Amino acid sequence: MDVKSYIRYKFLNSLFAGLSIGSVFSIYSPLQPSVFSIGGILLALGMLIVAKFYEKLMNVRLFFLISLFVEIVMFFVITAFLLKPFSYSTALFIYSGYQITFMFGSYLVRTETIILKKKKLLSILDVYKQSGYLLGLGASFAFYKSLEYFFNITQNQQQVYYLHYLLIVLELLIIYFLVKAFRRF
Repeated sequence: MDVKSYIRYKFLNSLFAGLSIGSVFSIYSPLQPSVFSIGGILLALGMLIVAKFYEKLMNVRLFFLISLFVEIVMFFVITAFLLKPFSYSTALFIYSGYQITFMFGSYLVRTETIILKKKKLLSILDVYKQSGYLLGLGASFAFYKSLEYFFNITQNQQQVYYLHYLLIVLELLIIYFLVKAFRRF
């Protein structure tokens, strides 16, 4: 594994999370509360199934493939939103996409810890992840305020839509660094 590329991947991944976290509230607005209950149940069941197979799934090759799968799901989610923003079906598709990626969240964190092994490396990685997340939150605030003050775009839906152009570029960089980190596999 190319550790420097992996750290860049995780930094950008956390930057993505920070940038996008506020946008989902606008995107999910057409969904009924009962959808979140069913989604939560399906997520918990999915995580349970993944956890049952940890012994077989916890290796570098599958870690890479599952990480890549998660990022490709995110790429399709962003693309779907850009093609058909703010409809009930798009909100449901995006919610489902996020739930699928969350299903592998615990697996990815636990496997990452096992693969990286060294405490110092895990510490560096977490510092980069938190830095990326904080930067993403600040950047999303600055992005929304910039649209408001410089372009007079004040509607939440329009602001979130334009943010997704940044997110798709960022997602492509995330996939690039993920593949670069594991190019042997």
